[in-house]
Amino acid sequence: MGEKWITKITRVEPNRLTLRGYALDELIGAVPFPSAAFLAVMGRLPVEAEARLFDALLTSSVDHGVTPPSTQVARTMASTGVPLVQAAAGGIATISDYHGGAIENAMRAFSGVPGDAGEIVESAKAAVKAARASKRVLFGFGHRYHNKDPRTQRLLSLARELGFHGRYCAYALALAEALSEDVGHKMPLNVDGAIAAILCELGFPPEVGNLVFALARLPGLIAHVHEERTAFKPMRKIVVEDCEYGGPVGKTAIPGDG
Repeated sequence: MGEKWITKITRVEPNRLTLRGYALDELIGAVPFPSAAFLAVMGRLPVEAEARLFDALLTSSVDHGVTPPSTQVARTMASTGVPLVQAAAGGIATISDYHGGAIENAMRAFSGVPGDAGEIVESAKAAVKAARASKRVLFGFGHRYHNKDPRTQRLLSLARELGFHGRYCAYALALAEALSEDVGHKMPLNVDGAIAAILCELGFPPEVGNLVFALARLPGLIAHVHEERTAFKPMRKIVVEDCEYGGPVGKTAIPGDG
């Protein structure tokens, strides 16, 4: 007999499901979904302040219009007639370093924050200098559209109100300031960076950072694929005038032609 597969997440027995030690039927109606998600990932129920902050964090990334890659892919797939769950999954699959994936990278960068608050500013300046010297991207700063992202401002304000604006948030803001000084123009902490700092404050491991973004964005993708399927004709067209060939021309298929 092989070694048993041990899991600490959910126990399944006849007529009983237990999530992280809690009877699932007792959680139903008593614990909001964000808190249940927190429990599943972190292994404990959040205290009230943590629950409010995690809920706000998810809300901040629920959607960002039709321009993000995840939305474009999801809507294009929906327009082909595939099941909507596949279309939404296609959108989730686009999450990477440059779309949503900045959260995990930023969390890893923020994990090096010094314990002494007095060292945070100097540490941030050194981190920016090192990143620039090695041509390494610092994720979580700047935005295509916003130079003062209202989501970032609200999340940080709420974190401060709830007692979770600690050394990670301070370090993230110090990095934004140091980076702005270094490049000579504003490089504000964006919503990905704010989420990363707050997840660090809440004790989440960096490995799940991008998955938290995926959880937050899924409702928006559900709305988009449903709208695409019900409000638009199948096979969304790409305007020919918007496409231009940039490859070689004049080649021949004659054998022996160099």
